[in-house]
Amino acid sequence: MEAPRIIENSPFARIARLVLRTRSVAMVLGQSIHLSGATREQFLRDPYWVAHEMCHIRQFREHGTISFLWKYLLESARVGYYHNRYEAEARVAGRLDAGLYANGRPLPAPEDCHQGAGPA
Repeated sequence: MEAPRIIENSPFARIARLVLRTRSVAMVLGQSIHLSGATREQFLRDPYWVAHEMCHIRQFREHGTISFLWKYLLESARVGYYHNRYEAEARVAGRLDAGLYANGRPLPAPEDCHQGAGPA
């Protein structure tokens, strides 16, 4: 499995950041992680955030790009972003899999890391 491409200053992520009203966003489209309001270095220093987005990479691979986008958008329209089951799964992965992305460093306190968008 090849590493995902990271795209800084993504116009797609900027739109998501404005819609979610948050300072920074990482979002996955296919096999690419799009950032707005955060640098590649800031993103990669946060193992919880990386684990969360890597869960979305896995979801895209499991469902296929078009199918996953459709399911994700329908789920968001039905229950909202925060309660979207794909986001819930990624939040759990962020907590459980963060150690995989800590690069041998101790995990930082979760409250010191990216918080993402909360319940609306």
